[in-house]
Amino acid sequence: MRFRWQSIINHGLAIFVSLLMFIPVYLVFVNSLKSKTEAASMGPALPASLNWANFATVIERGKLVIAFGNSVLYAVAATVIGLTVAALAAYVLSRNRTRTNRILYFFIIAGIAMPVNFVALTKVMQLLHLINSQLGIILLYSAFSIPFNVFLIYAFIQTIPRELDEAAIIDGCSPIRLFFSVIFPLLTPVLVTAGVLGLLGIWNEFLVPLYYLNRSTHWPMTLAVYNFFGQFQSDWSLVSADIVLTILPVILIYLYAQRYILAGMTAGSVKG
Repeated sequence: MRFRWQSIINHGLAIFVSLLMFIPVYLVFVNSLKSKTEAASMGPALPASLNWANFATVIERGKLVIAFGNSVLYAVAATVIGLTVAALAAYVLSRNRTRTNRILYFFIIAGIAMPVNFVALTKVMQLLHLINSQLGIILLYSAFSIPFNVFLIYAFIQTIPRELDEAAIIDGCSPIRLFFSVIFPLLTPVLVTAGVLGLLGIWNEFLVPLYYLNRSTHWPMTLAVYNFFGQFQSDWSLVSADIVLTILPVILIYLYAQRYILAGMTAGSVKG
């Protein structure tokens, strides 16, 4: 009986928190379909008529097609680079557990909690001539994702038997071929988890492009929304439509990949 009441309370609390998280999304979506006058108060009431033209206006005036392409480029390219580098590093550190590698591992994952020094980072970007370039943003995002990716992949690699490595070496595999032909495919669950989390984080990132991108043609969706809000802050219907178009890909990706995220987070928790 006690367990039943505890389950009811837990489910009720989860539903309550979910509703709280859903309210801002609901308000933005509802007001994106209202007229300028109706959306002025940002109220929860349904629109008198559906103004789908708001989305067409936002796409045209906000240059969201270019911004969407930039966000996809940054998110995909940085995620692929970050995952590949992190997987290689995690494999070497996990399979060769020397004292030096152990220290190096903790040094890398310390980047998860360490704050970013934007002053020093700006100096480095200037020296490398990467400021205001798409390549610079991709490399920054890749570097930022490596500590967390190494942390996830390192634990997962420990569940992969070393006998697979030995069998591949006996068959004549080189170290690179061993990793990409044997180990890398086995990392799919954790790679999907880290990849989805990385995509979501990069898509929502605001400070990095704000500091290091001055050209509007290089702006991602987050900066496009920021710029659009500055121009049309008196029209909440258009601002809401802009926000909806920005968060919609994130919501769809998360809903589709939720089961992979959970599977990848728990796959490496028990050593087999």
